[in-house]
Amino acid sequence: MKKIQMVDLKGQYETIKDKVDSSILEVLDSTAFINGPQVHSFQKELEDYLQVKNVIPCANGTDALQIAMMGLGLKPGDEVITADFTFAATVEVIALLQLTPVLVDVEPDTFNIDPEAVRKAITPRTKAIVPVHLFGQSANMDAIMEIADEFGLFVIEDNAQAIGANYHFNDGRTKKAGAIGHVASTSFFPSKNLGCYGDGGAIFTNDDELAHTIRGIVNHGMYERYHHDVVGVNSRLDSVQAAVLRAKLPNLDMYNKARQKAAAKYSEAFKGQENIVVPFTADADDTHVYHQYTLKITNGKRDALVQHLNENGIPCGIYYPIPLHSQKAYKDSRYREQDFEVTNKLVKEVISLPMHTELDDEQIDFITSTVIEFVNK
Repeated sequence: MKKIQMVDLKGQYETIKDKVDSSILEVLDSTAFINGPQVHSFQKELEDYLQVKNVIPCANGTDALQIAMMGLGLKPGDEVITADFTFAATVEVIALLQLTPVLVDVEPDTFNIDPEAVRKAITPRTKAIVPVHLFGQSANMDAIMEIADEFGLFVIEDNAQAIGANYHFNDGRTKKAGAIGHVASTSFFPSKNLGCYGDGGAIFTNDDELAHTIRGIVNHGMYERYHHDVVGVNSRLDSVQAAVLRAKLPNLDMYNKARQKAAAKYSEAFKGQENIVVPFTADADDTHVYHQYTLKITNGKRDALVQHLNENGIPCGIYYPIPLHSQKAYKDSRYREQDFEVTNKLVKEVISLPMHTELDDEQIDFITSTVIEFVNK
């Protein structure tokens, strides 16, 4: 059996090596390292894939989220509601912009932001909601958009983990995650479903005026060289990373289907295990692209299972071990523990197993049998 990797970037690279290598060499030959043809081509191709009017590439996913908020003109003290159970980057940029983060609980099945908790957290100072499409599955965007429309709020999708996922609206429409709210951000960190070979990110929006503002922000506030019309940052996707992403983008649906296939095999193996809760899919299979395959271990053995898997050569991850409301940087006297009942339970139960496009049946069989044997001891 091949060595089990949490993410097998080398194995994936071997399948697209010729295309990636030739694309990178093209950039080197052109020496157009910043804002070169590869960046502009990738931007257009991603717009076509997502069916969104504007894609603005940038340096990384955290920048993308920050720039989206800057583009909306949010002011210090404005409240932004987001999920307590997510990576710190989501709340980090809110705090950096001197906005007021408002953390709320998540749903126990999808792990995504709870719309009812969002509704209860709204005050006259609330200006935006940031739903995080966690682990590869879209948040309940029907409910989120309804709340946003009712209260006149912006919706900023954090789509760092769910690129390629579909969302099926209650009225029968389907859109890609990241193409639903007023603006969205994503990350192309190497381990993502669509990852480059360094840092990278992008902002998506169907609002042409907002897109124009954002294009200035990512480039020092310039629309014309040395004319700084808005306060900006330096955040650009370099041409080498764009070349890698162009090589991968045509395979994204295939990559996601491979993850879905692996997830289905995991879930079938765990069927009937009373102490193991497999990931919940809110709708059709295409709504979850399994950036992570995350179980809940409900009999108190999660931490011991982590050690056991590591001892048996099986990598795993705890995403996330500490709620954001308990992190030193984001503690706030407004928060009450009883308002985070789901998150406080999840951080003690969740464990993510290896998930990538190169997983094979032998590896999945070994992983699942090792988990089941230990949990049932």
